[in-house]
Amino acid sequence: MTTNRHIGSDFDEFLHDEGLLAEAEATAVKRIIAYQIRQEMEARNISKSELAEMMKTSRSSLDRLLDPDNLSVTLLTLETAAHALGKKLKVQIA
Repeated sequence: MTTNRHIGSDFDEFLHDEGLLAEAEATAVKRIIAYQIRQEMEARNISKSELAEMMKTSRSSLDRLLDPDNLSVTLLTLETAAHALGKKLKVQIA
């Protein structure tokens, strides 16, 4: 009889056991931040080109920031985007 070590465990435990939890959480956070930036852009009727100019960066750099699957965005880039939109970036360890 084979037993599945994941039966009865929650999804976070499964991801942790498989070594995937940190990446899954980072992806989720990035997707949320990209969504919030897009929502703020839409609310203020700001185009990608306009926000890139406000951030003093390229449109392709902004596209990477808004790509929910691109995890290589730095905190400085996120802070710059937030500041350009009149917001603050809050990062905390919970």
